[in-house]
Amino acid sequence: MRKLAFTVLGSLVLAACSQGEPETQSIQWPTLRGEAPLVIAHRGASGERPEHTLAAYELAIEQGADVIEPDLVVTADGVLVARHDAYLSTTTDVSARPEFADRQRELFGRNDWWVFDFTLAELRTLRAVQPMDNRPDDHDGIYDIPTFEEILELVETRQEACACVIALEPEVKHPAEFAAIGLDPLPLLNAILLEHDLYAEDAPIVIQSFDPGFLIRMNAVAPIRLAMLYSGPDEPGYDMDGYPLDAVAQFASALGANKALLFDEDGNDSGLVGEAHALGLDVHVWTVRDDREPVVGESVEDELRALYALGVDGVFADFPATALAVRADMAQGMTGE
Repeated sequence: MRKLAFTVLGSLVLAACSQGEPETQSIQWPTLRGEAPLVIAHRGASGERPEHTLAAYELAIEQGADVIEPDLVVTADGVLVARHDAYLSTTTDVSARPEFADRQRELFGRNDWWVFDFTLAELRTLRAVQPMDNRPDDHDGIYDIPTFEEILELVETRQEACACVIALEPEVKHPAEFAAIGLDPLPLLNAILLEHDLYAEDAPIVIQSFDPGFLIRMNAVAPIRLAMLYSGPDEPGYDMDGYPLDAVAQFASALGANKALLFDEDGNDSGLVGEAHALGLDVHVWTVRDDREPVVGESVEDELRALYALGVDGVFADFPATALAVRADMAQGMTGE
């Protein structure tokens, strides 16, 4: 059932959102089911707007991304909000707010401000900033921190406007740590998905995490498709904290792999995509960035072409417009036009 549901996601998204691009018609891609690889807007169009803001997600949707990706953390009063990290100093202006100076404390070897020490109302007073070096900061200080429900409302509004499907791939951050302090994200997430009619295997959503324990817990109680994130082993074998690929396939539909794992030291296919596909796992890779060195080739376009040629089923991109343009160009070449 999970594998069928993933097929539904790809088919619905590409049929509804690609507006007749050639890759959505009759081209056979080297993906698990021959469909075009999904372009997943990593933290929204985070290369051009401060990450995890409604503006970043909206820009990604405008550019034509198939999927948007919010990272989810939990506030002190039990609200799911979008931040990549549990600490706040790199993505907000909290360090410039004297009223919160006493909230700074050392945890996990880091002296910072922590999302679980703030209520939603307090977080609303902060403004997002660009955390990545060498990216424009002209949108700093404009946008606030959105809740997961606000992201879903944005998606619903845009879907009504375009009569299309906009999928989501949220990542639940640090679920064990949040649960240990009484802020378990699992029931919060399930309640929101149920309220927004996303509590189903064929809903256009995939929940991802680096924590296999969380995914196993969710798999036991929720009819939701899941993706196991994986940064890589020190040695070959793809043993994800004691969960080899065949074990992951028992509770997840996809492997969210570090793109570097897909190539050997000579830039050739490492075999990971083939191994995952043989187990029925989609492969969504992270993260392609226009302004960072590619793992293969001389440019981000080279890197994207290599990833698409390997048969990845989805690509997380900070600049989704670039990933979409390369996909369209490859599709045109595959049609012989």
